[in-house]
Amino acid sequence: MSQFFMNEKSELVNEAIEGALMTTPFHNLSRLDAGEGIRVVVRNDWDKRKVALISGGGSGHEPAHVGFVGKGMLTAAVCGDVFASPSVDAVLSAIINVTGEAGCLLIVKNYTGDRLNFGLAAEKARALGYKVELAIVKDDIALPDNPQPRGLAGTVLIHKLAGYYAEQGASLEEVTQRAQQAIADTASIGLAFATCHIPGEPQDNRVAEGESELGMGIHGEPGVTTLKTQNSREIVQIMAEKLAEKVPEDKQALLLINNLGGFSMLELSVLAREALRSPLAKQLSHLIGPATLVSSLDMKGFSLTTLLLDEERLRALQAPVEASGWQTVEQLVAPSTIKGEEIKRPPQAQPSANAAVQRVVDKVCQTLVDLESELNKLDAKVGDGDTGSTFAAGARKILQGSQQQALPFNEPARLLTLVGEQLAVVMGGSSGVLMSIMFTAAGQQLEQGKPLPQALMAGLDRMKHYGGARIGDRTLVDALEPALQALVEGKGLNEAAAAAHQGAESTASMSAARAGRSSYLNQDSLNGVKDPGAYAVERVFAALK
Repeated sequence: MSQFFMNEKSELVNEAIEGALMTTPFHNLSRLDAGEGIRVVVRNDWDKRKVALISGGGSGHEPAHVGFVGKGMLTAAVCGDVFASPSVDAVLSAIINVTGEAGCLLIVKNYTGDRLNFGLAAEKARALGYKVELAIVKDDIALPDNPQPRGLAGTVLIHKLAGYYAEQGASLEEVTQRAQQAIADTASIGLAFATCHIPGEPQDNRVAEGESELGMGIHGEPGVTTLKTQNSREIVQIMAEKLAEKVPEDKQALLLINNLGGFSMLELSVLAREALRSPLAKQLSHLIGPATLVSSLDMKGFSLTTLLLDEERLRALQAPVEASGWQTVEQLVAPSTIKGEEIKRPPQAQPSANAAVQRVVDKVCQTLVDLESELNKLDAKVGDGDTGSTFAAGARKILQGSQQQALPFNEPARLLTLVGEQLAVVMGGSSGVLMSIMFTAAGQQLEQGKPLPQALMAGLDRMKHYGGARIGDRTLVDALEPALQALVEGKGLNEAAAAAHQGAESTASMSAARAGRSSYLNQDSLNGVKDPGAYAVERVFAALK
């Protein structure tokens, strides 16, 4: 089964490039028409009097590299197939089409295919009379003994710094020198819980569940070690310690937090919090991200990058650009809290006696407690089988207060408000909140002098307002509203009970539910089965007759 969103694999990169061109906010990109198989995206506002900057490599690392083409950054990006270097001809086409007398700098990540293809293209361009230099980014510190450190997310920082100096009109020699100095001052380390899904290929699941791989490459290459943890604090501590070794004590650094593609924003916020509370944080002054800058398709992982800062380098990084993939550089500021006003709760209601009211409350609660098993069985046919337990939990709480003589039975308004507060706590889920809304609103109406039936009807209206259910939606409203309406009209409990019974009966013949979990079931599952909430209302009013 495919785990990749695409039409035809053979057209995946071409269609992705077209989509990027259609959606760029600056309308400053075009595809270079230089022959079949040449995938080059260029600035359409380019001035050849300035040093051209070209980067590229395999696709699958978006927004790199197309997302960084634009004023203040790259002049062109050369795109290969997924995780495959572009051809020599593609790179050479880019060079000869964007390079003027000022020359061209190629910025590539340190992978064999990119070094060879970009390098050979540079040699061919020089033979044609073009001034071309090559800067190879090798910021990966996960494999300390590797003679060829890989290029990771730090590459984007080199794009930005070189782009700044090129935009200022600096010479090729200066732009190259600035890029090389920045490469030497950049360090990155990555980690992943799992490799990515490559179009048309099965996923490599070499990382065991609950583990993570430190130093996994952006093409899924094996890392330096497997960690027996996925704990955010432990992982970031290990990575931050390695990065801290690359930042001299007398220097300040920028931190780039890069999503490799599969981390959610929730996880990235946790990641940022851990990184900015690690020992590395004392040497950090600015931040980029968390954001996706150099991805690895949908890899469940991230990388951290540090770049040593001085005032000039910071100014270059903060200069505005017209490239959709770039993220702004922000100064680190400690989070603050604002003292808020605490909720003022009304004084706790004092217990008071009223035997008649207490008998009604006890009867209602005991009825719901006794119905627990029956309601659960009924709900199992049309829901998740817990209506009885939910109603009984609330009823037991109120019954316990009654038995302990802890309720304000002689103050109906406060009694309803207290019941509302307690139901929200003990019933749980949406049922508890809805019932709490009803009783709380009814208590407010009683406090304002409304008769009990009208107060309860007003509470039901508020419950309907927030819950969304109406008569005919196959909920307890179908039984409760007609019962309360009978009381509002001055009828007795017998008429109210009859109305509740009729309303509950009607739910058994409703072909569809439009609220609650029953709304996910088909007609065959609902036929002949009363709504559990409506049935509970029916039985309560029957007990009160």
